[in-house]
Amino acid sequence: MTIAPHLDARLDGLPDYPFARLAKLLGAPARPDSIVMSIGEPQHRPPSMVAEILAANAALWGKYPPANGSAELRQAVAGWAARRYHLPEGLIDAEKAILPVAGTREALYLIAQAVCGDRQGGRPLVLLPNPFYQVYAGAAVMAGADPVFVPGADGPASQPDYSTLPPDLLDRTALAYICSPANPQGTVADAALLERQVQTARRHGFVLAVDECYSEIWDKAPPPGVLATCAALGEGLANVLMFNSLSKRSSVPGLRSGIVVGDERVIHAFARLRSYGGAATPLPIAAAASALWRDEAHVNESAALYRAKLDAAERILGGRFGFTRPEGGFFLWLDVGDGEAAAVRLWREGNIRVLPGAYLAAEDSEEGNPGSRFIRVALVHDLAITEGALVRLGEILGG
Repeated sequence: MTIAPHLDARLDGLPDYPFARLAKLLGAPARPDSIVMSIGEPQHRPPSMVAEILAANAALWGKYPPANGSAELRQAVAGWAARRYHLPEGLIDAEKAILPVAGTREALYLIAQAVCGDRQGGRPLVLLPNPFYQVYAGAAVMAGADPVFVPGADGPASQPDYSTLPPDLLDRTALAYICSPANPQGTVADAALLERQVQTARRHGFVLAVDECYSEIWDKAPPPGVLATCAALGEGLANVLMFNSLSKRSSVPGLRSGIVVGDERVIHAFARLRSYGGAATPLPIAAAASALWRDEAHVNESAALYRAKLDAAERILGGRFGFTRPEGGFFLWLDVGDGEAAAVRLWREGNIRVLPGAYLAAEDSEEGNPGSRFIRVALVHDLAITEGALVRLGEILGG
């Protein structure tokens, strides 16, 4: 007789991952000729320097990389942050406040295990925007915390304001996620909102995890960053972690190179945890990543391509489907009445894959699912493919 192994019961609390739900909904995998706009995988040509640097450092594949990343990479990140956010000297200690990671998805998930200890009054709480990046919810569940889905302060396209929540709830909070520019809506947390979020985290003793992975893809103005907020408020980087990545900034999602910058106490604890279960950045990748963080020319070129696609989207879809030009990122968040039905029609009639907004949001007891009316459309292909797909989308869905 074989006795089945016992699995962690918390796995049952994980929501189905959006792309697994989409595959089940559509009933067939994408074909080679499909236009996949469901996933935020940049299709811009990676900078040529990446292949060159990887080749030049090929001998380093034979060395175990340091768990906390190379000193060169940490210095490159510190230099980028200082330039990008006009930070005062000394705010970021490259040795203590920066942790390279194997892409930010891993880090955004794993941070919950480092900070979600028991809180006064019961199980810890994790605050999430709603809609949200699904990894946040999975992180909360598997860390033994209760996720609290917080709607946007001004509707489903806006950012949540955690400072308005009841004090007793905030006292139980161990971790709060925000995403700016937001995935999926493309909205940006302004400086005043970031200031309130940081002050709330410090007042109630929780970690504010700020996902800024789309911060370098912006339309009219560069989004404010939480590191600049910390510089303005004082008290260093207390209670704050900023997550960013080269996947979107440099169009190299396969490089799996991200960063965490913030509170030295939390970084130290997080690094200790990752030394057991986190993937270290290989030294050839660290060399390429260092060069990418130091270079802005390729970032500006890529951002210009995204703006051209936003121009096309506004020309083709403006005035329809509640079209709003996103402040940052490369997603359109379109109101199509029924996101699942629209996704099925676009697949069957147009060979286009988009993601129903309901798969990026949680049910609200009063309002229902805030994403149910929407689809998320990723503008990741070249301009010609994007324009053709958006024209076809408009023809199929009407509006």
